[in-house]
Amino acid sequence: MKEIEVKDLSSSNGEGGKPVWVACDGKVFDLSTSPLWAGGSHMGSHSAGADLTEEIDAAPHGREMLEKYPQIGFLNGQETVQKRETSEGPWSSLLIRFPILRRHPHPMTVHFPIVFMFSATILTLLYFISGVAGFEMAAFYCLGAGLIFIPVAMVTGYITWWLNYGARPMRPVKIKMYLSAILLCLDVAAFIWRAVTPNILHPFTWASAVFLVFVLCLLPLVIIIGWFGATLTFPLRKE
Repeated sequence: MKEIEVKDLSSSNGEGGKPVWVACDGKVFDLSTSPLWAGGSHMGSHSAGADLTEEIDAAPHGREMLEKYPQIGFLNGQETVQKRETSEGPWSSLLIRFPILRRHPHPMTVHFPIVFMFSATILTLLYFISGVAGFEMAAFYCLGAGLIFIPVAMVTGYITWWLNYGARPMRPVKIKMYLSAILLCLDVAAFIWRAVTPNILHPFTWASAVFLVFVLCLLPLVIIIGWFGATLTFPLRKE
């Protein structure tokens, strides 16, 4: 491992085709192959060519994400390269003062539609297995809660995309937007259908089968949406 001077690290900022280097705990990593560091900026709040030892403590992931990429050397000396300011516009001072706004509330609110959609599907299946009406009623309540939290997660997700990624076109975000809209439509349809027809599942008819398909689709949809969201925070490195 070679020793890398601070000036060499600072110049490797990803601009104009330059390599994307960052330092952490005295180690220098080459992130040039990461699409989330394209142009030397990560989520609009971290810059290449800098020592990110302090910044990574506030990140939603740990040092293990950097360690997935090649370590090319050690940073020479104790000098810390200051982060280049990347935020622009009227929100920059607010985001600098409250950096938590870059990560929340979407990572918090997104858990609610996940658990309610999971629960609606599982409770409905438990109703068919056990015949206990309480399971079916609880599933209906979960569908209703989804009507509240799915739009909240969608709005906060859009804000996070705008703040952290500059609203630039990204395949995972595009897929999440489309699937979230489908998820919301299915939830709305299932909730209204169940509210208008309380006995939709008993006796079981063709209409019951269609309703059941709606509810069962909620689970894989929310899993896929969650998976693509996870790839943004914890990207899969292509070997």
